Order: sequence, then structure tokens, then C-alpha cells
Amino acid sequence: MAKQTNIRLDEAVKAAAEDRAKRRGLSLQGYVADLIEADVNQSRAAFMAGAAAFIAAYAEECEAEVGEDRYPGPSEGLAESAPRDAA
Repeated sequence: MAKQTNIRLDEAVKAAAEDRAKRRGLSLQGYVADLIEADVNQSRAAFMAGAAAFIAAYAEECEAEVGEDRYPGPSEGLAESAPRDAA
């Protein structure tokens, strides 16, 4: 669900943004929304790349500290004795 946000722009900045939006076939609202979305997605991609690099660099240390399967799930007996509606 989209939410509305109001922003204040200097007259010259607004005129330039409207011109760029028009050249791209967008409304000012669509142009600004696209810019924000691109920035957010770029930041997310940079974070994910950094996280992947960290995991790759420290995989052996994590494996040695935590082990391969730290949370294997409930044991066989526990799963059988738990009520069906248990959370």
C-alpha cells in the first residue's frame, strides 16, 4: 500500500526536477518515487554484498565456534509428545 509524503523543494530545484521527470515521461511524483526507490535498493544491495563478503571471510571461524547445525529442530521424542495445537 502506497503512502503519501510531502516534501519542500526550492523553486529552482522543483523546476529542474519537473523538467527531468517530463523528459522521462513521468510525473514529478513518479520521478521522486523512482529516485527514492533506486537509492533504497542500492543501499540494500550494498548491505547484502557486504554481509555476503563477511560470511565468506569468516565462514571457517563461525563453523568452528557454532558448528554446522546449531538448531537441528526438535528431537524425535519431543515432536511426538507435543500437542497438535502447541505453538
